[in-house]
Amino acid sequence: MLIQTDDEEFFPEWQDDLPKLNDWERQTLDEVKDNYLHLSQYPMLEAIVKMVVLSPLLRIAGFYRPPFYLVSEKEVQISTEDEGKILRGRIDVLTCKPEFWIVVIEAKRGEYSLKVGIRQALAYMLANPNPEKPTFGFVTNGTEFIFIKLSRQNTPQYDFSNEFSLLNCDNDLYTVASILKRLAQLVS
Repeated sequence: MLIQTDDEEFFPEWQDDLPKLNDWERQTLDEVKDNYLHLSQYPMLEAIVKMVVLSPLLRIAGFYRPPFYLVSEKEVQISTEDEGKILRGRIDVLTCKPEFWIVVIEAKRGEYSLKVGIRQALAYMLANPNPEKPTFGFVTNGTEFIFIKLSRQNTPQYDFSNEFSLLNCDNDLYTVASILKRLAQLVS
């Protein structure tokens, strides 16, 4: 059984001790926002979201450097005990440190709701082979962004960050990048 917790202390990582971005990082994120807003006038497939939005965010957060590595389209399999079902799927991008999943990233087409990706990300996060450590998830459709924390100690529990939007007057990509950098710091 998977439950959403109401414990306000469960997921402080998306708020506490967020690193500051430098001028180059903010300029890059401003360009990402401009590029996405331009390209979103046309059909926005998942691959475009990954290329235009996700790739620069992962670079700024440091997920392309040691000790991390990325896995794309990782196949996962989850069995449900009570119903005897086996669910299979592919994680869009998995950021790893050997044998430790840090961020399960589910990127959806621009017009999709985050709800579709959230359910999928939670299912994938349950497949983390290291249940003693929390797993962090990140879901985006290119416009909206949300972080998820899952703990499988005792009864599996999860919670969400606030939802961030590229359409806000302030560039929420700054906060999204800072949260990703913070998650990278936690395990480096």
